[in-house]
Amino acid sequence: MNIKPLIAPALAYFALVFSAGFLLGTVRVIWLVQQLGARTAELSEIPVMLIICFFTANWVCRRFDVPPETTARLIIGVTALICLIIVEFTFVLGLQGITIREYIENRNPLSGGIYALSLILFALMPLIVNRSG
Repeated sequence: MNIKPLIAPALAYFALVFSAGFLLGTVRVIWLVQQLGARTAELSEIPVMLIICFFTANWVCRRFDVPPETTARLIIGVTALICLIIVEFTFVLGLQGITIREYIENRNPLSGGIYALSLILFALMPLIVNRSG
């Protein structure tokens, strides 16, 4: 399988979802955490992000005419996930002034576990939209 045509949709998927997440994360940190507490604010953001992932994956796959093969869809999702993790662990943690270790240690176990699950769903979403449409 030629992976080269899958790079652009993977980067588009990553960039669009990351941008939405960055905006929602800013709202969460500035306003929601004070109103609801950290765990509830994080948990309330996750369903919104999963909906964004669904519609973004669907749009990207249609826009870039991604083949319906499972391998192609997984390559896009996993590549986007790798980009997301790299950016989160460098840029976002750098903005917060914390290390990866501090990030993991300070994460609420419930919201952290659900966040990890949402990352798996993010990676699988190009495949999920293929099956749903």
